[in-house]
Amino acid sequence: MRVLVGGGTGFIGTALTQLLKARGHEVTLVSRKPGPDRITWDELTTSGLPRCDAAVNLAGENILNPLRRWTEVFQKEVLSSRLETTHILARAITKAAQPPQAWVLVTGVAYYQPSLTAEYDEDSPGGDFDFFSNLVTKWEAAARLPGDSTRQVVVRSGVVLGRGGGAIGHMLLPFRLGLGGPIGSGHQFFPWIHIRDLAGILAHALEASHVQGVLNGVAPASTTTNAEFAQALGTALGRPAFIALPSTAVQAIFGRERAIMLLEGQKVVPRRTLATGYQYSFPELGAALQEIIA
Repeated sequence: MRVLVGGGTGFIGTALTQLLKARGHEVTLVSRKPGPDRITWDELTTSGLPRCDAAVNLAGENILNPLRRWTEVFQKEVLSSRLETTHILARAITKAAQPPQAWVLVTGVAYYQPSLTAEYDEDSPGGDFDFFSNLVTKWEAAARLPGDSTRQVVVRSGVVLGRGGGAIGHMLLPFRLGLGGPIGSGHQFFPWIHIRDLAGILAHALEASHVQGVLNGVAPASTTTNAEFAQALGTALGRPAFIALPSTAVQAIFGRERAIMLLEGQKVVPRRTLATGYQYSFPELGAALQEIIA
């Protein structure tokens, strides 16, 4: 297939591009800068969709960038980087003379309300209780296409774990120094997925014509708490992991609203993802972490 990937130069996009090419697909990236096998967002807006069999959007400003204060300006960037790119791609698909067979968007499990007791699958309600859940609702709405000539899939991703980027990138140094530990109380759920499985679910969604609707992009063993994750990472590195990062410190760094993403969590299960026949490479946390730090 010829696959168009928006925001394909980031951590997830790089992994997906490598997997798609290994499976014999051609990949064109949509990015801000021109280059080989790329088109720019401006070109997409003015010239329309290039010939492709499938399109994916991964574009979006990193919400948990600790170098950016949680100001109104940054909140607008977080919103527009997701909504505008999704609108541009959805419009281009709608106008295309030969629309692609599949259109896949990656959003997040922030759609589901943090809870210490509730369990969420793809049919669970959500999307209407804070900045982040409302963002996911608007984001998924921006992707919706009229009619059914193109198969539409949304993957709500958990915390992506992988070598060379994502959440682990920021954690490795303190944990290697024996200074790691849970965030806040540590009781909050920590829905995670290995980068190889997120790329795998996306490739599966692009290739398998029966896959449609919402899939939860989390590991099936994702009933992991933050404290259990910290313990497992410490064990994988052969280091103690009991120095908790206090809630007040997290709020000071990220701002109270954004800190919720780290201090609270959701128990999310990939019921429909498994039902589509996707087979996980890393269903268990221990093996996932061993691969990452090897």
